[in-house]
Amino acid sequence: MLTHRHIEVFRAVMIAGSVTKAAELLSSSQPTVSRELARMEQSIGFALFDRIAGRLRPTMPALALFEEVRQSYAGLERVASTAARLRAFREGQLSVISLPAFSHSILPAAFQRFHGRHPGVSLSIEAQESPLLEEWLTAQRYDLGLTEHDVAPAGTRLELLLEVDEVCVLPDGHPLLARAAIDLPDFDGQAFVSLSANDPYRIQIDEAFAETGVLPRSIVETPTAVSVCTFVRQGLGLAIVNPLTALDFAGRGLHIRPLTRSFPFRVNVVFPEYRPGNPLVQAFMASLHDAADAIKERLAPASR
Repeated sequence: MLTHRHIEVFRAVMIAGSVTKAAELLSSSQPTVSRELARMEQSIGFALFDRIAGRLRPTMPALALFEEVRQSYAGLERVASTAARLRAFREGQLSVISLPAFSHSILPAAFQRFHGRHPGVSLSIEAQESPLLEEWLTAQRYDLGLTEHDVAPAGTRLELLLEVDEVCVLPDGHPLLARAAIDLPDFDGQAFVSLSANDPYRIQIDEAFAETGVLPRSIVETPTAVSVCTFVRQGLGLAIVNPLTALDFAGRGLHIRPLTRSFPFRVNVVFPEYRPGNPLVQAFMASLHDAADAIKERLAPASR
C-alpha cells in the first residue's frame, strides 16, 4: 500500500538526485531510503528509476508522478505559509459591531494603531443602535462589540474600556466660553440643543436641571450626538454630549468645556461567549486601550 512516507522518500530522491543526498535531506540513512523506495515501486507496480552505472535516472512514469507530487506539496506549502501569516497576524479579519458614535470616534483611532502593527488584517464594522446591537451580539455574530450599556447581553461578557464625563459643547463666540468649566445654573435660559427625549443621557440631564431649578431654552431635539454637535457648530445653542463625539468636532466652530457636575459616560467591550475564538481580538484590545488612553489625554486640558 502506498504511504505518505513513500511519497516523502520519492520526492526527496527526485529533488536530491541520489539516494545518499536524499537520506541527508530526510535526516535518515541510505539503506532506509533505498528500502522505502523499493517498497514504493513494489506497491505501485512499476519502476521509478533506471539504475545506470550506479546512478538513478527517473523513468517517464516517475517524472509524471513527480509533477503530481510537486503540485500536492505546493498546496501544502501554501497552507503552511498561510498558517504562518495568520500566526503572526499578517492577515485575517476582525468583525466588530458598535454604536454609530464609536464607529467614527474610538474605532478608527484604534484600528490605525492596530493596522500599523498588523497591516495584513482587515476590519469589518457594523454600526447599529440598540436593541439590534444587543440581539446580534447575543447571536454570536461578531468577534466583539462596543456599547455604552452596563449590562451584558445574554451569552456575552462585558469589560469596561473607558469611563469619562459628558462635556458641554459651545459654538464660536458664545459668552460662556469665558468660563473654564460650566455649572448647571449657567444653562438657565440658554438656547439648548438636546438629545431625543427617550435618550438615557437626556433623561439624566433633564433630572439634574429639574433638581437645581434650571430651565434651558430648548430649541432643537435630535437623536444623535453627531447631529447635536452639528447644530451647535451652526451657532444655534450649547449642549451636553459625550466627549468622544465632542472631540471629533472640536476646533471646527465648536468648543469643549468640562461640567462641574459629573455625568459619567462609559464605553464597554462586549465579548461573545460561544463564538469560536479569534486570536486577533486580544491584539486589537491592546489598540483599543491605547486609543482610550489617548482620549483621556486629549480631555485632560479641558478639565483643568
